[in-house]
This record gives sequence, C-alpha cells and structure tokens, in this order.
Amino acid sequence: MFQLKDIWTFLWSFLLVFPTVSLVHQLGHAFFARIFGGTCTFALGRGKKLFEFGGISIHSIYFLDSFCKYTSLKYNNRLTNTLVHLGGVIFNFGSILIINMSIMQNLIDPDIFFYQYSYFSLYFAAFSLLPVNFGNGKFSDGYAAYRIVRYGDELQLEN
Repeated sequence: MFQLKDIWTFLWSFLLVFPTVSLVHQLGHAFFARIFGGTCTFALGRGKKLFEFGGISIHSIYFLDSFCKYTSLKYNNRLTNTLVHLGGVIFNFGSILIINMSIMQNLIDPDIFFYQYSYFSLYFAAFSLLPVNFGNGKFSDGYAAYRIVRYGDELQLEN
C-alpha cells in the first residue's frame, strides 16, 4: 500500500531515476549514430532550455520527456539504421546487465536506486519496442526498426 512515507521514494524515482534511464536511452541512440558516421543531438526534458553541451540540451522540465535526432549516416544501410533506432533499448538492457553483474560480483552493493533504475529501464525499453506510429513523422523505436528491416525505409529518429 502506498503511504505518505513513500512520497520520497516516488519523488526520487520521478526526479532522478527516470531521467537517468531516459538519458542512458538517448545516449544509446547517439552512440550508434556517431559510430556509423552521423552526428546526433538530443534533449532531455521540455520547456525552457537550461544549458547545452556537446549536442545535449537539458530543459527545465527535464524529467518529462527526451528526444534524439541524428544526421545521415556515413555507413548508411539497414543494419546501421536499425542499430541507431534500437541503440536506446540496447543501452537500457546493457546497463541492467552491467548493474546486475556488478552486484553479483560484489563490485557494488544492492541499492534501491539500482532496483528502480533496472525496473524503469525495462519499462522504458519495452514501451520503446512496441511498434507504434505516433503520427507527424514520429515513430517508436520498434516501429522504425521494423520499417527499416522490412521495407528499407530511411526513417529519421526523432522520438
């Protein structure tokens, strides 16, 4: 049962854990875009831009949303485009694996942050993989990957 004392855990999750998951997800897209010769910019949040560094902008409502946009890739084919679109999911799953392995090897202690991070990463990745066309040229990662693999579409990542 949710109690008043749980509000701190909720705020911690909402204001720190979930934005961290979102940041790791966008870093996955950026990583694959860059290794395949593209450039990438992404924003964490909505609202007034607070600051920007290296193609990453942080906005005042940083916990609300995130999006990524990349330029054409130097190595442009179905595989590279699919990896860029699935890069966020790969980073989310990879970070869960790294955390769990680190805990099992006693490199880090189990902590509520890691539990919540893994939970939200799994949640974020699962919803990203759902094949959804949101309209106005915006697609879920899963939908974009499907269209690229199946039809060879060149879809811009902007989600």
